[in-house]
Amino acid sequence: MEITVGVGAGARHLGVDRVVDLGPLHPSAHGAYRLRLTVRDDEVITAAEPLVGHLHRGAEKLFEVRDYRQVLTLANRHDWLAAFCNELAVALAVERMTGMEVPHRAQVLRAVLCELNRVMAHLVFLAPLTGTRDRDAVQAVLEEASGGRIHFMFNRIGGLREDVPAGWTDRVREVLAGVDPGEAPPGLAGLGVLGREDALAFGVTGPVGRASGVDFDLRRDDPLPGYAGLEVRPVVRAEGDALARVRCLVDEVRQSVDLVGRCLDRLPGGPVNVRLPKAVKAPEGSVYTWVEAPLGTSGVHLASRGEKTPWRLKLRTPSFNNVQALSALLPGTRVAELPAVLGSFAVVVGDIDK
Repeated sequence: MEITVGVGAGARHLGVDRVVDLGPLHPSAHGAYRLRLTVRDDEVITAAEPLVGHLHRGAEKLFEVRDYRQVLTLANRHDWLAAFCNELAVALAVERMTGMEVPHRAQVLRAVLCELNRVMAHLVFLAPLTGTRDRDAVQAVLEEASGGRIHFMFNRIGGLREDVPAGWTDRVREVLAGVDPGEAPPGLAGLGVLGREDALAFGVTGPVGRASGVDFDLRRDDPLPGYAGLEVRPVVRAEGDALARVRCLVDEVRQSVDLVGRCLDRLPGGPVNVRLPKAVKAPEGSVYTWVEAPLGTSGVHLASRGEKTPWRLKLRTPSFNNVQALSALLPGTRVAELPAVLGSFAVVVGDIDK
């Protein structure tokens, strides 16, 4: 005997035997999204449908009525845990369209700041799972460099807004020497398995994709100049379960700490930006740029008509693709296991409802 469960009196009209609407409230998630779960009497999920749109930000339309300098101040807001990487993707698009040469010091510092951004973002998701408490220290050195705690606004077209403060590199080394991402709890083994073929079908990238055997990392496969010579080896696992996802996050924190140290060892002197005209105008045409953001591939398709504002600026955000994979990995999960599975599956909803 099966019963119907849902939110409101209309649940029985949904055409399924038993439905549980999870959300859109989010006591611990990064934004409000909703999961519609079909559940058997033994509380095993048989189908899952992620429903988004509760946090729509309209970023892409806002870009079209702002000049390129103003676009950078908005580009870090759709994924607030990848602010520096989001700014960088837009700056790269304009720089490539204009043929701008970015100073070498700025390129290496961009790699340093991207990796610090990755460490900070991963530690946010790891904190409730491994007990790590090192995020604030990493966030403090990012704030010291940029003046912003969440929205850094430190990239500029042609480099960085300014150089890092005196003594900053030593403080970064000191902070990272104490970073401990913890260890993944073994109780996550076998939960919420996402197979490699499903990950590829949904376009899943980042640590979630690599935990399912998708060997793709732009720091190796299409590296920015600041990563030249670092020979990044992606952290890849084959199991595709919650444990593999958390282990990927843990190992990537340690990898980023190492990459920052190697970048600082070869940090050159010189300027960190170029002199810009009063109005920055991208020539007519289009370009696509991408960076390896903390949660996966963050891409920008910029189309220009030669004006100081973009004609179209389309975002390819990792969480938008990744969240759809919940429909493949949640069936077979018990309702009681949902917190652990969802905790291992890192998304930022602003990045979905961009």
